[in-house]
Amino acid sequence: MANIKPLGQRVLVKRLAAEALSAGGIALPDTAQEKPQEAEVVSLGTGGKDDDGKTIEFSVKVGDKVLISKYGGTDVKIDGQEYLIMSESDILGIVS
Repeated sequence: MANIKPLGQRVLVKRLAAEALSAGGIALPDTAQEKPQEAEVVSLGTGGKDDDGKTIEFSVKVGDKVLISKYGGTDVKIDGQEYLIMSESDILGIVS
């Protein structure tokens, strides 16, 4: 588990595994695989404040499976693991 806490309304996520086979059953090399759009929330930021100074609650929680924009966020590598730090607004939805 990553030992990093994002700042503000940012979220640390880990992409879920990419599909290794095409729809026709052909094995795809890493370079041909699309980046998965499903991720797991690993850590939440410190939060933000609205114009009145009230705390803005996060819509996601640690452990949620979420859909993320394909090219959103900033890639980071921590202890050999790849993560993304992204704004909560870059999360498209929660997978139930």
